[in-house]
Amino acid sequence: MLYSYRVEQAIRAATILHRDQVRKGVVPIPYSTHLIAVALIVADYSKSEDAFIGALLHDTLEDTDYTEDELRQDFGDKVLSIVKAVSEPRDTEEEPHTWQERKKAYAKQLKTAPEEALLIAAADKIHNMRTTVEEYFTDHKRFMKDFGGSIEERALMYQDISNTLNNRLQNDIVGEFNHVYTEYKNFILDVEKSLKK
Repeated sequence: MLYSYRVEQAIRAATILHRDQVRKGVVPIPYSTHLIAVALIVADYSKSEDAFIGALLHDTLEDTDYTEDELRQDFGDKVLSIVKAVSEPRDTEEEPHTWQERKKAYAKQLKTAPEEALLIAAADKIHNMRTTVEEYFTDHKRFMKDFGGSIEERALMYQDISNTLNNRLQNDIVGEFNHVYTEYKNFILDVEKSLKK
């Protein structure tokens, strides 16, 4: 994947749209670090510029005021379809969603998502699981406080995504995802054990 004008515009859009957001954890790390990490993981497994741009923008519809029309106008229909496929439904006053409903909708969308979206989903979860295990490896109580859903719900949510990626995606990223997912499941088992003490 080569640097281009579109990539530069996506980097700018991602960093500006997420400028006031930080990652969960003790240190307030700018959220844009996650977007760049996901895009770099995608670039390891795909030469698609649309996939790279989609990775940079994958949380914009979900977590910012950036609209679908703006995304389409700035980056085209293909990037819009990729980002929509990896976006959880937004809460509105008329239609709020529970944590479980958002996660189920996301997992369901992946069953028909384009390949680029599946790559981004895998890279996103790889980065999220890696950084979660690193951040909370010795602080299980803070993990439970910082993240929604029960232990069982978190495990099931990732299992649904894992099933879809393993069934639909023909890319070496699946091997990396499975490796990191195994580490994450072991971490979850450790959390469960520590909470029972």
